[in-house]
Amino acid sequence: MLQFTHLALRRGVRLLLEDTSLQIHPGHKVGLTGANGSGKSSLFSLILGEFGPDSGSVSVPSDWVIAHVAQQTPHDVRPAIEYVLDGDAELREVERLIAATDGEKDGEKLALLHGRLENIDGYSARARAGRLLHGLGFGVGEELRAVNEFSGGWRVRLNLARALMCRSSLLLLDEPTNHLDLDAVIWLEGWLREYQGTLLLISHDRDFLDSVVEHVVHIEHGNALLYKGNYTAFERVRAERLALQQSQYEKQQREIAHMRSFVDRFRAKASKARQAQSRLKALERMDMIAAAHVDSPFHFKLLPPEKNPKPLLTLEQVAAGYGATRVLQGVRLTLRPGDRVGLLGKNGAGKSTLIKLMAGMIKAQGGEVVAARDLKIGYFAQHQIEQLRPDSSPLEHLQLLNPKARESELRNWLGGFGFTGDTVFMNTAPFSGGEKSRLALALLAYQRPNLLLLDEPTNHLDLEMRQALATALQDFDGAMVIVSHDRHLLRVATDTLLLVHSGRVEDFDGSLDDYPEWLAQQQRDGNSKASNNSAQQSAAERKAQKQRDAEKRQLLSPLRNRMQKYERQLEDLQVQKERIEKALSDSALYERQNKATLDSLLHEQATNSQALEDTELNWLRVCDELEQLQNQ
Repeated sequence: MLQFTHLALRRGVRLLLEDTSLQIHPGHKVGLTGANGSGKSSLFSLILGEFGPDSGSVSVPSDWVIAHVAQQTPHDVRPAIEYVLDGDAELREVERLIAATDGEKDGEKLALLHGRLENIDGYSARARAGRLLHGLGFGVGEELRAVNEFSGGWRVRLNLARALMCRSSLLLLDEPTNHLDLDAVIWLEGWLREYQGTLLLISHDRDFLDSVVEHVVHIEHGNALLYKGNYTAFERVRAERLALQQSQYEKQQREIAHMRSFVDRFRAKASKARQAQSRLKALERMDMIAAAHVDSPFHFKLLPPEKNPKPLLTLEQVAAGYGATRVLQGVRLTLRPGDRVGLLGKNGAGKSTLIKLMAGMIKAQGGEVVAARDLKIGYFAQHQIEQLRPDSSPLEHLQLLNPKARESELRNWLGGFGFTGDTVFMNTAPFSGGEKSRLALALLAYQRPNLLLLDEPTNHLDLEMRQALATALQDFDGAMVIVSHDRHLLRVATDTLLLVHSGRVEDFDGSLDDYPEWLAQQQRDGNSKASNNSAQQSAAERKAQKQRDAEKRQLLSPLRNRMQKYERQLEDLQVQKERIEKALSDSALYERQNKATLDSLLHEQATNSQALEDTELNWLRVCDELEQLQNQ
């Protein structure tokens, strides 16, 4: 087991942990929580042996293989799949030994190495790596692209895939969802639930924690306490404890009232009933969440817009894309004050394109975009963070927006976002990603927009700040459109879900809890999207749709035939593999007089293994092509 005994840990002059004793048993999946700077990442560094404890001890079994996600983005000219395969160090070592032994003509040694390769599931390693890349959002053929061709965010995903490739005893994951979209987050949840080793997970996504972990270690006031159950269970226990020291729920009442009013208005309305039920479930947890976060350092509200025209923005049969590439078409959308929209859709479907179109970052390729004269957009995306001036302080950033404001007022505003004391005067250059995100949100909210466009606003934000943001959005008087992999934020802050799929933007027929099943259905059979407007199609539209369906079937047919051909080949190769392995298990084969037969079988085994690997990879590519074509 992983054991900490009377552990004390300092970083600089700050005492992070003092006299902490803790045991984590094999196979346990543990979420590691606590405020930023409490010592979560330092505990990972301690386990990895990057530095030692100030006192006490940490004990890791000597035979455990530890996997973690590298912090540096890779620079490599090799194909992505080769980089990911490097995560299995034993696989690479056995492959190296086989390559070195091939020239020695030592049949017995080669047989032992191939047996070892079989034992570590080496023959299917390339297919496993391909599935990891596909699950994390890489498209067909991208596993063969050079690592250097990917952007920084996608290289982070490569690092994650490489860590998952390792057949580890202990897996350390520090904010693995930061650079993932919702589809990849849902896939990763499933993968981690099936993981057989011990998992330590740092995450600020409460739904992700709930789905994966069965224990929580919370670092607070220099100690680490182990709680049994998922994150919701931990919040409940902590809320009960904190309830003794807190006396107000008033700050949550408007949030609760808003959610109840939504449920009351739409519970009986068929088109909204499932979303109302989803909000009702969130409401049941709201009191408990409020109590668990009553000591949060973040307390802010979004200032009301100066003007709130109706409608704010209208899109009529709009098409959008980049150059000759058409991403969206036929988009019809009207945003009014009070609209709270969450965007769902697979990676690359066009969610960010739609946000950029509404923000005016890209021009429509067709149709009409009508903005109200007094429209004032607050647009949050990761590039906003990069545009912060590194040589300016939070206070100076805010003073540029309102030079006439009193310093005390500006400092009070920044204090609600966690910038207190001397931090308001510090240059932003050394700020963490979370601090920069908080500052960008503070600047955006201060400008009093009437339309908020938020593209992954929770990246780098801790649990307390995410909850404060969700609470503030509840009271916002304008309209908002949100893309986020944080399902809790979507669940409590949005009333309407739109699905971006196959170039269209349509109402999602279900609640947020139904979205994983929609994704699974797409993965299984590539069914066309469900559309609430299908019954209203004209005869001409239905005829055109039938023609498109016929053309798609014509394109799909050869792919399905290829897939079935590869499946038959895989069955034949598997039969051959079993026959060869049975023959190689005969001890008499390794006697001197049978050397020629042994060499022939070993050669046949190597040929069979390569054919299995190539065929499985071809089968995987065809499956991906089918999925891509079915989703168009």
